[in-house]
This record gives sequence, C-alpha cells and structure tokens, in this order.
Amino acid sequence: MTKVTKIADKLAKVNDNFTVNMYDNGFMLEIGGQTKKEDWATAKITCSTIEELVELIKEASAMERD
Repeated sequence: MTKVTKIADKLAKVNDNFTVNMYDNGFMLEIGGQTKKEDWATAKITCSTIEELVELIKEASAMERD
C-alpha cells in the first residue's frame, strides 16, 4: 500500500474547510472534496511533522474549491 502524501493523490477539488487532529506521534489532516470522477470523498492524510502538515495546508489553499 502506497502512503498518500498529497491531497491531489485523492482529490481534484476541495471544500473550503478542513480538520487537523493532533496525536502523540504526529498529525492528521482531514479534508473533503471531489475526485477526478466528480465523486464526493474525504481524504485523511497522516503527517509525522508539523512541516509536512504545513505543506498539506499550503496545497489545500492552492487547489480548486467546490
């Protein structure tokens, strides 16, 4: 199984909000949107570091929104 490291690996468009969960060993970003096939989906991506989380947030802000 390949680790998902980008939102674009799962979604083509994103909603205008997301959730960040903090864990003892990292973070998880959860964001909804649409796939390339225009199906609704939710991406849950884990990050080990705050830097990885910031990169995901930057990516989300640059993506097309629903």
